[in-house]
Amino acid sequence: MNRIDRLYALVEELRAAGPAGRSAPRLAERFEVSKRTIERDILALQEAGVPISATAGRRGGYLLDRSMTLPPLNFTAGEVAAVAVGLRRLDDTPYARAARSALLKIVSAMPEQAAVQAHQLADRVRLLATPTPSASQRIADAVLSAIEAGTPVRIDYVGPGGEATERVIEPHQVVLGPSASYVTAWCRLRADERIFRLDRIGAVEPVEGAYTHPVRDFAVDVYDTRSAAWT
Repeated sequence: MNRIDRLYALVEELRAAGPAGRSAPRLAERFEVSKRTIERDILALQEAGVPISATAGRRGGYLLDRSMTLPPLNFTAGEVAAVAVGLRRLDDTPYARAARSALLKIVSAMPEQAAVQAHQLADRVRLLATPTPSASQRIADAVLSAIEAGTPVRIDYVGPGGEATERVIEPHQVVLGPSASYVTAWCRLRADERIFRLDRIGAVEPVEGAYTHPVRDFAVDVYDTRSAAWT
């Protein structure tokens, strides 16, 4: 069993356990892995937003907090498989982590049999896609946080010709293009709107103060490079 399958199976095992929970040794035995592997898997699920708590003591273990999950979802297996396939297309975008978290939350709220069927259906779909360069999740998270908070950021950027610059930008929108992901922003260095490829950003640092230019709907067609200043 690969790790992704095991993560889904762990959620199902904890859901079936109910308020009694499951201990790490028992889970390790169930999935034929080490206790340390189970601990890493549980941490990954917690970081993805699955409400798993740990109880201490000899009878302690891991518990899925049903009060913090979604109510039972009446999605069909095909509907959830479609959602899973759609979210899989975000693997090389800034939303990769959020997509995985969302899917785990959906699966954890489904009846067990429907979740198993959905997983089997989704596993029978193969996506044909050209590998694209993607930014590190750390860079992507920092840019998304800046957009959400309306915070200017200082970035280290390498342009198409290899020119390295340090810029302060006011990020506006994320653009998911056919070959890369971008962020549109007001660039204080160029005093103009610019589009930056996320995988060319080497560092992101928050800058104090407010935006100097209003956020505008920069409705750029990613296939039309004449419509904007690509950086």
